[in-house]
Amino acid sequence: MSDQTTEEQTEDRIEIVSFTIGEQAFCLNIGHVLEIRGWTSTTTLPHAPEYVVGMMNLRGAVLPVMDLSLRLGLGKTVPESRSVIIIAHIDKKSVGFLVDAVSNILTVNQADMQPTPEVSSARTAAFIRGVYTMDDTIVRAIDVHQIMPQDNLVAA
Repeated sequence: MSDQTTEEQTEDRIEIVSFTIGEQAFCLNIGHVLEIRGWTSTTTLPHAPEYVVGMMNLRGAVLPVMDLSLRLGLGKTVPESRSVIIIAHIDKKSVGFLVDAVSNILTVNQADMQPTPEVSSARTAAFIRGVYTMDDTIVRAIDVHQIMPQDNLVAA
């Protein structure tokens, strides 16, 4: 990370990567993001959960690619040319998240995160840490530790 990024990311302010799944906005803390890659086809991983679209080779490391839409219960993603894979590092594992598009990298105040509404299901509440409101858009913050399956996937 550059010095500017380190200065921007304080206890009160963090940088997030916002992205879309369908017409909905989500985000990840940039501290988990290693890189963002354009969509490339993956190799099937037999007997993997349905939300694992396959595995990819990232500079010699094999990592699973997860359809984040399907994992969140929003339906299966049909990858297109504008689809991207967000490579993230979580709990000593690397994983790719297939999303429709990356929107922006933003600096937000942690205090601006609002709790996930209580009307959501327990599963939704587990995957979403909270929400940010930006203009007319509600951006849901993904809890990367919950989104990762508890069983071990092939990971770098």
